[in-house]
Amino acid sequence: MATAIKKASKTKVKEVGFEESLWDAANKLRGSVESAEYKHIVLSLIFLKFISDKFEVRKKAIASEYGEEYVDMVDFYTMDNVFYLPENARWSHIQVNAKQDDIAVKIDSALHDVEKNNKSLAGALPDNYFSRLGLDVSKLSALIDTINNIDTITKESADSQIERKTEEDIVGRVYEYFLGKFAATEGKGGGEFYTPKSIVTLIADMIEPFSGKIYDPCCGSGGMFVQSLKFINSHNGNQQNISIYGQEYTNTTYKLAKMNLAVRGISGNLGDVAGDSFFKDQHPDLKADYIMANPPFNQKQWRADNELVDDARWAGYPTPPIGNANYAWIMHMISKLSEHGTAGFVLANGSMSSNTSGEGDIRQKIIENDLVDCMIALPGQLFYTTQIPVCLWFISKDKRGNNEKGLLKRRDRQGETLFIDAREMGSMVNRTLKELTNDDIAKITDTYHVWRGEELATANTPTENTVTEYQDIAGYCKSATLADMKANGYVLTPGRYVGTAELADDGIPFETKMSELSQTLYSQMSQAEELDKAIRKNLEALGYGE
Repeated sequence: MATAIKKASKTKVKEVGFEESLWDAANKLRGSVESAEYKHIVLSLIFLKFISDKFEVRKKAIASEYGEEYVDMVDFYTMDNVFYLPENARWSHIQVNAKQDDIAVKIDSALHDVEKNNKSLAGALPDNYFSRLGLDVSKLSALIDTINNIDTITKESADSQIERKTEEDIVGRVYEYFLGKFAATEGKGGGEFYTPKSIVTLIADMIEPFSGKIYDPCCGSGGMFVQSLKFINSHNGNQQNISIYGQEYTNTTYKLAKMNLAVRGISGNLGDVAGDSFFKDQHPDLKADYIMANPPFNQKQWRADNELVDDARWAGYPTPPIGNANYAWIMHMISKLSEHGTAGFVLANGSMSSNTSGEGDIRQKIIENDLVDCMIALPGQLFYTTQIPVCLWFISKDKRGNNEKGLLKRRDRQGETLFIDAREMGSMVNRTLKELTNDDIAKITDTYHVWRGEELATANTPTENTVTEYQDIAGYCKSATLADMKANGYVLTPGRYVGTAELADDGIPFETKMSELSQTLYSQMSQAEELDKAIRKNLEALGYGE
């Protein structure tokens, strides 16, 4: 067991170099196509290489165990969760024809046949995509050669489960690396498919999705689902206890999500087609135990005047305004929660205080219904795509503690909401981008879990910042009551509640400090008088005296 883990670790280290070389190869396509396009080129080819490698391993195993006459029987592949590939859809066929003028057509044909032969991939792969781009054959061939060097299969593992997870992690890491790189390169458009990893990790660690149904109504490339499974695996849980449901509006991003889940061995229901969650809900009867989401910020004109006015999702609340969809997303997610469900989602800061077009009335009703469990103000510069300050909302349908569904017992916190101000957290990773560190995430999640009355997760290694017993901390966290929120006009901005941090006592007596400051002030005032005289003299010399 230990030997197998060690070998897997070595493979992971090796893959970092492949990620970088692969990015360089993809960049060579610049000029032939826009960067927004070549993520689909690269990720589709990586996907094809990965499933081909798994196919070839399974093919040899079938021949060895059952005989050569069974290697083209689809059921012998699907029984081991391997996609069956006809000969023209195998990576070997792509590689041997990489320098042919019609290689783009051959890739399109391969992707089409993969989807045709595997129902679970319906709608997941680009359709007649490569041949429409007019790619430079030499550059596409170079990219294929680079991808060909990625060994996605772990060999000689003593444990098949470790082997499978390692394979998925290798390709998953490449996907994660590329999605982040593409988001950074594409700027604003990148936000349509990618949420920064540190934010996704924070949400998953906060809501602890151990078992039940997970839902994301605007799932992008599927990062919330991936992180949920990472959380489960890191806490020795069983991902078989989780069901995944999602929806994505943009068709190309919908395909990315399906591929992203497939390369990680995650099965999920993302609906039959891409679609708008408000107008084409793919899961109308769903009641989710966990919701994780990053809806579009301040989405305007999301419905017409006469549309969705009496929708069941806002029953008991005012109808969300046309000019901003923030509260439509909140109400949609609340309506999707099970009776013990928890939701964690990202929204623009304005959602915490806006009174525009009845938003304040909706927020007041949500608070009065005791649904807000925790509010977190995040630092700026966390997103590739926007400088809009953002916050995290955590909604709980059941604050009664021991009655909640799940593995953890919690205290009765009815009538209470935790406010956390994390605006001073995070570290700059480059000139324009910040991310929450692992210590930041651990401090925030520990604060929330201790406040909820849980024992800390054993996965957290205690540090000097580890929270073991909840207490309000000025400038950082505050447990507020419904009366407190009413007194603050039902505004949910953490700064309203946590106040400012106490200044550390430097040990210098007030009289001494005041004397020093006064002397400094008098000196600066004298300097100012001398400067005024010099300026007057210069003005008089120029003929502008009084």
